[in-house]
Amino acid sequence: MQGFSKHILLAIAGGVLVSACSDGGANYTPIHDGPTQIGFQSDLAACQRLAKNQTHLTQEAYGAAAIGAAAGALLTMAADDEDEIVGNALGGAAILGGTAAVEGKEKREEIVVNCMKGRGHAVVG
Repeated sequence: MQGFSKHILLAIAGGVLVSACSDGGANYTPIHDGPTQIGFQSDLAACQRLAKNQTHLTQEAYGAAAIGAAAGALLTMAADDEDEIVGNALGGAAILGGTAAVEGKEKREEIVVNCMKGRGHAVVG
């Protein structure tokens, strides 16, 4: 039963990690290229909200975590060791889920930058 509890805790920790990254990048503030224009802060807040509302990026991270868990478990199905199967499933979930979360963060930052440029602000990534 100890191994089972350990795996539950690892799964919860992985879920918290992916959730913590779920709106990563949405609070990004791009670098100004020149003086700050009037309305910069209100436009920045609107662009950050737009980036944060892209919930499909979070769903992609959860989907990737599920695929990683399945792949990790399938790769070790022949093993008789339940700890190894569960461990590899959690490892696969962490790798693919974490990668998707980082990509989501980068996409949100890009949304903020492009939105600010679209509103006429001279910003760089």
